[in-house]
Parts: sequence; C-alpha cells; structure tokens
Amino acid sequence: MGLANLRISPAAKRWRKLASRRCLGPLLGMVGLAVFSNGCASLGDKGERQVRKIPLRIERSEIAADYDVLVAEFALIDGDLEFARDALLRAAEKDPRSSVLHERLSRLAWQLDDLEEAVREAELALVLDSSSKSVRLFLGRLFRLRGDYKGLDRVLLDEAGVPLDSDSTYLLYQVAFEQDDLDRAEHLARRLIETEPAQLRSVLALAAIQEKRSEFDSAILTLREGLKAFPEHFLLYTRLAEIERASGNRTNEIEIYGEILEVHPGHYGILQRLGQAQFSDNRIESAIATFAEVVERYPDDVSSLLRLASLEVLEGRRESAMERLALALEGGGAQPKVAQMLGELRRMIGDVPGAIEAFDKIDREAPNYFTARLEIVSLLESVKRFDQALKEIDRLRVLRPDRRLDFQAAWLRIAAGNFEGGNSLLRNLLDGSEADAEVFYQLGIHYGTRGDFNEAVSLMLQVIEVDPNHARALNYIGYSWAERGKNLAEAEELIRRALEISPEDGYITDSLGWVYYKMAEILLEESRKEEALRLLERAHRRLIQAAEMTGGNSVISEHLGDVLLLRGEPRRALERFNEAVGLEPSEIEQPYLFEKRDRLRLDLDDSLESGGAP
Repeated sequence: MGLANLRISPAAKRWRKLASRRCLGPLLGMVGLAVFSNGCASLGDKGERQVRKIPLRIERSEIAADYDVLVAEFALIDGDLEFARDALLRAAEKDPRSSVLHERLSRLAWQLDDLEEAVREAELALVLDSSSKSVRLFLGRLFRLRGDYKGLDRVLLDEAGVPLDSDSTYLLYQVAFEQDDLDRAEHLARRLIETEPAQLRSVLALAAIQEKRSEFDSAILTLREGLKAFPEHFLLYTRLAEIERASGNRTNEIEIYGEILEVHPGHYGILQRLGQAQFSDNRIESAIATFAEVVERYPDDVSSLLRLASLEVLEGRRESAMERLALALEGGGAQPKVAQMLGELRRMIGDVPGAIEAFDKIDREAPNYFTARLEIVSLLESVKRFDQALKEIDRLRVLRPDRRLDFQAAWLRIAAGNFEGGNSLLRNLLDGSEADAEVFYQLGIHYGTRGDFNEAVSLMLQVIEVDPNHARALNYIGYSWAERGKNLAEAEELIRRALEISPEDGYITDSLGWVYYKMAEILLEESRKEEALRLLERAHRRLIQAAEMTGGNSVISEHLGDVLLLRGEPRRALERFNEAVGLEPSEIEQPYLFEKRDRLRLDLDDSLESGGAP
C-alpha cells in the first residue's frame, strides 16, 4: 500500500519528490511500514477494505534531515505545530547550513506566537542566504510587529537606501503610513506607481495618504486616474465613494454608487451603502426605493425589511409598513424581529387584537420572546382584561422569577378586584432584607390608589426606615401631605431631600412647586398677598422646570394652570388647563380637571359679555 494512500499536502508532495531525487525510496518504504505498523487494513461488515491512517511520529536520528522534514509535514497535517517544530529543529541540527529550514522554523514560531524565536530563526536564515528576498520580507514583517523600524530598514533597503523590490517598498509604505510619516509614505507610494504600474495597490496607497491629509480632490483624481488603468474596478469605485463621504459630499457619493450599480447591478453591499447615504442626505423616498430593491432581490434579508418598514413609518406610511411586515410573516419561518415590529406598530394605532396576534407569533426560543409576552400583558391590561393578563404574568413568573413580575402580578390582582390577593402576594415577599423597601413602596402605592391615605403614608415611612435615601418614597409622603394641605414645612423638607438624591427627576421637581402653591394658598387666606405672590413665582419656576424635564405631563400642566389662576391670570391658566386635557390626564390624579377647565372657560366668556376685563 505505501504512502500513496495518504492524502498529503502539496508541501509534503514536494518533499516526496525531493526524497525520490535523493534516492530515498527505501526510506519511504520504511516510513510506510511505520505508518501502518498497527495493521494497515481490516475488513468491514461487507468485506470492504478500510485503511486506518496513523500519523507519522517516529524519531530517526540516523536518517538524513529530509526524513525529519517529512515528519514535520505530517505533524502539520495533524495540526500539531509543536511536534512539527521539534522535527524541523532535528532537521536543522542535521543540516545547520540550510537557510530554508531556518526560514520554516521562523514561520512556525510566528504561528506559535513566539515572536522573538521567529526573529532569531529568520536572522539565522538571512545570515545563511543574504540574497533571499522571501526571508528579508518575512523578517521585515516580524520587525514591523515588534516595532523595530531600524531593523526593518536594515533588511529591506539596499546600501543606497533604496527598497529591494516592490514588496519591500509596500511594506515600508505601510509602516510609514501607520507612523503618520506621510512624506515618506507618499515618496514610497509614488515609487510603487513607477515600479509596478500594473498593480492596484500603488494607486490605493497614494489615495490613502491624500485622504489622510484631507486632500480629497487629489485623492479623487488619483482614483479616477486609476480607473483609466483598471476600468470598472469595484475597489476603486468604493474607495471613491468613501472619500466623497469623508469630504462631506453626499451627492457625489450617491452618484458613485449609481456608477457601481451600472457595472454590478443589484450588488447587495452597494445597495446598502446607497440607501444609508440617501437616508443621511434626507432623501427618504429614494432610500425607501433602494431598500425596497434590496428586499425584492434578497427576500431573506430581515434587517433590510425592518429598515424599509422603519423608513416608511418615518414618512407617515405606517399602513404600508404593516402590510409589508404582515406579508413577510405569512411566508412562514421564525421572524421574531418582524413580528415584534408589527406588534409595536399595531399597538401605536390602537389595534390591540392585531398587536397581540403579532406578538403571539414570536416563538418561545426567540431572544425577544419574554419581551413580547410582557407586551401582551400590557395590551391586555390596557383593555382591562385583567384576568387574562394575570394568567400570562403568572406563567412568566414561573419561566423567569423576578420581583418586578411579582409586583406586576400583585397590581393585576388588585386591578381585577382582588385587593387582598395582591396585598398578600406582596407581603409574602417581605424577608427582613433591604429588598423590603421596594415591597413596602409597592404596598404603599396600592393603598394610596385604594384611597387609604394613612396606611399608604405609614408604609412609605417604613420604606424610609429601611432605605433613608428612597427618593420616590420621600416624594410620595411630601406630595401626599401637600395635596391635603398639611405638614407643608415637613413636606418641603422631604421633597428637597428627594431632589438631592434625584436632582434630574421632573416629577419630584413638580412636587416641590406644588408645595409652594399650597403654602401660597394659606398665605392668601391670611391676607399675606406679597408673600403669597413670591411663593407662587417660585412655584411657577419649579413647575416650568418640571415640564421641561419630563417633556410634558398632564398633572404638571394642570398645576401650572392652578398657579396662574391663583396669581390672577385666568386666560393663561385656561391655556394650561387645555394643554393638560390634551396630555392624557389621569382619572385618579386629576378628577376635577375637566370641570375646572369648563368652569373657567364659562367665567371668561361671561366676563367678556359683561364688558369686564378678562
């Protein structure tokens, strides 16, 4: 059978020829015997001969270096780099004048991440054969990795300081470019253009230098000249587009993508870049057309489908986006991101059943499955289907235990009319740890929603006992006292403490403004108008600040209306009440908003009819 039955690398084949030329036929015969000494064949169930290939691993010190080279080749086939290096070291001991062996040892050391050994072996190879350009180039690359730039010049430049060849020139250019020595880099790039006019890398090298210097017109001219030598070359076109983008010229960048697509129609990467460039240049309709082409040509590209749908939504074409996403889902297959986006869009337009249907298509194995089920819970809650929402959240609590889910389950029980069930669930979470603070807080919120103010405040005080820096509890107590016009000095103190902890919280800022309003009410009742007006001004400033922090909130707008009305500015107060009505007011927190707004509107109308001042 012999070695002919082994599948060996091209390098191994070369060494076999060398062995043959050196009359090593008997050696190969012995190798074959060693390889298959454990039995070269066995019969299978059907009488077929099956060869077992055993790696060559025998050390033979009495045989010439070629044997060890062959051993190294087989070790490399097996992926055993260390064994291959040992074999080559034995070969180098037998043939110490071989530059080729030391070069191979150098490359193998580099593969083994032994940079210093790689340099040492390459230096030996160069001493043995100073004319070897392959050794010089490889040693130069090693010097580049080591940051030995003097060594790099030593091996790649001749006595006159001229690079040995084009490959040496290019490597020296790369190093100069990396070091920002752009003058030297340009000199080397132009030398490349002269010495190898038929090579693309010289053109790209010069353009890269010009781009780095922000000489964009020169870089573009260089690349256009390159296109004359290399017509319709894809890489030159893409570099042109990149440089146009770097220069801020989106129009030219887009035109170049058009040129590329004429030569390479439907190219995925270029269509993607074109769509992004059009979007960045605010050509939304053009970007939509581009991504529509991507989706048509590459129907399995989910990312482009989602991008296209997002652009359509941006342009107010929500229905088109939803139709596109729904159609993609009808095609079958797990597309959780598509279902997620479709669900979100349907929820935005108030299509609760449609949104639930979309979220429900997300498979349990999908990364966004849990998020989708929480969306379903939220949707069910929004239409007061509390029992179904509770069933879903309880299932999720089993899948992924989490206190936030426990809190939501408690709320859903209470919303479904089972206050004791929700209360019991929360109290069962109390364990005497610092985590009790959040449990007490949730209990306080639920008692407050039920209208049991005293119990709510008592629970919030327990929160502060466990966590004195619980800003939301401090704010809750302070705001609750302010709402009832009691303990206003203490309320201000608590809210100020909360603001020290959370200075960017717009809702706490609103509470402080509301405390000032309540204080001003009392001062006006006591006929202390000047002091009251000063407090109302402070209240107004805080409430304006709160509105800016939150981005707009119905309760804050109503509070601003109340402050303006108390300051004697009914027209401006009405504007704020109207604003509050348009910001989704809360029935629980703002039970009198509409009545207050309508009464003020009538008063202003009556005042105008009677000829009074508005």
